[in-house]
Amino acid sequence: MVSLNSIHPGVGARKNAKRLGRGQGSGQGCTAGRGYNGAGARSGTSGKAYFEGGQTPLTRRIGKRGFVHALRVEYQIVNLEQIAKLLGSEKEIDAQWMCIKGLIRSADGLVKVLGNGDIAKSVTIKADAFSASAREKIEKAKGKVEGNSRA
Repeated sequence: MVSLNSIHPGVGARKNAKRLGRGQGSGQGCTAGRGYNGAGARSGTSGKAYFEGGQTPLTRRIGKRGFVHALRVEYQIVNLEQIAKLLGSEKEIDAQWMCIKGLIRSADGLVKVLGNGDIAKSVTIKADAFSASAREKIEKAKGKVEGNSRA
């Protein structure tokens, strides 16, 4: 029967901790592996994680990648085929409807409708931006395109 006093981790699963400052014979006596002077020898110091002993740190040696324009406008994208798939008897589609149907994450963000797919029903779609092909396909189906002035 297994009892609490007989269980132990497997061989090699646990290493003994270094016993610092336990005399010269241990190999880690005297200064306990901390050297003689300086902040590293004293208690309460940890140093910066990226510090490399005065060498320029890796984070500064490697350049930054890419560029993001400060005035970039980011749209939530919706394709016509996604709208057509979820379209019921609605006559008007706006960001609120798209958010409820799960096409966009937030009704407050900017929405752009792209022309991937076709739409057969005549509907009014309100969005912040439309691609040329989306505008053409909606108007061909006798629908209306209304752009919001939020953009």
